[in-house]
Amino acid sequence: MAAGYAELLRTRHAARLLTGTLVGRLPNATAALAVVLFVRAEGGSYALAGALSAVYGVCNAIGQPLLGRAVDLWGQPRVMLPASVLSALGMALLAAVGLDVLWLAYAAMVIAGFFTPPLEGGLRALWPGVLQRADRVHAAYALDAVAQELMFAVGPLLVTLCVAAWSAGAALLVINLLGVLGALSVVVSEPSRRWRSGPREAHWLGALRSAGMLVLIGAFLFVGLALGSIAVAAVAYADEHGGGMVSSWLLSALGFGALAGGLVYGAREWPGRPESRLRLLIGLLALGYLPLVLVPGVVGMTALTGVAGVFLAPALACAFVVVDRHAPQGTVTEAFSWLVTTFGVGSAVGASVVGPAVENGGAVAGFAVAGAGGLAALLVLLSTKRFLGDPVLRTAGGASAENDRNEAVEPGFRAGHQA
Repeated sequence: MAAGYAELLRTRHAARLLTGTLVGRLPNATAALAVVLFVRAEGGSYALAGALSAVYGVCNAIGQPLLGRAVDLWGQPRVMLPASVLSALGMALLAAVGLDVLWLAYAAMVIAGFFTPPLEGGLRALWPGVLQRADRVHAAYALDAVAQELMFAVGPLLVTLCVAAWSAGAALLVINLLGVLGALSVVVSEPSRRWRSGPREAHWLGALRSAGMLVLIGAFLFVGLALGSIAVAAVAYADEHGGGMVSSWLLSALGFGALAGGLVYGAREWPGRPESRLRLLIGLLALGYLPLVLVPGVVGMTALTGVAGVFLAPALACAFVVVDRHAPQGTVTEAFSWLVTTFGVGSAVGASVVGPAVENGGAVAGFAVAGAGGLAALLVLLSTKRFLGDPVLRTAGGASAENDRNEAVEPGFRAGHQA
């Protein structure tokens, strides 16, 4: 298994692109924590911190697919680097003005959130050209999902260390400077400079005109909801079982489960259609969430959350493959960005929905919301099977081919038209 990943990372540009993307995404991964710590350090309330974080999150959700479409139209360097700089300047503005002028603080969050570069979708668009072989691309998607788990674990630690060593304002500046450097490392690389999206048919819906994409978005909205619910329910469980580090143990177990599952999944090539495999993985993911309502003792609960996380990274990795197959020609970065955005929005919705459930029914009710989210995701995929069939396109010579943005010409494409 390790040898396979080592071979992948030895491929020219692969390690650099993966590392640069992860570093470039640090500001986004740590924004909520960094903003809360800054607002509290400035004497602001938790309500204000939550409001500023929410503005960042909403603008991020709006900006990611729009910037992804811009990348598909004009290439990565022209969009990614300016966006990264503008996002960092938004956070620098917050650090500079503090909370004295609230409208400026909110404006800073709008800028920082909206211009967060779609590095995640951009990396997945680069993998086929860098790795060449389908089995390596599938392994890269899995490794990417695993690396995210590490980033979300290391990022908050880095923010905390910066705050302890300097200040909350300095943490904002350092993290976002690292983000710009990560984005710069990606966009000056040869694959990023040379990458061009396939030709696209003019359509204002862009990637969303694909029925398969809409199915995936609907399913992963509920997967995100389940994950956001677990984060809040874990805190409620900790309150009921002595507090302290209990919630951290549960969430760490969830992350380690996802890490282990992703590593195993990406270490081999799986037979069959990825659409069918995705339904199976989402079913197993939902099945893993259901036992959480048993809320046993801390040791047992930690084990259950670890098992619940096992199929998350494989499901994400498989979803990336399905996106690659169903994204309309010339919209791959936008399509990946939509999936990432939907997952994040679902997580935020889950965190807000589970609050009343926990207040009325405790941790059991919170974990029940997570289970319901997993089942809803499975139901979406099962009820829309006809929209996730094999994507077959006509090539220029008239033969049939799977959706391949580098080779297939989409039916109805009109040369010279851009969405």
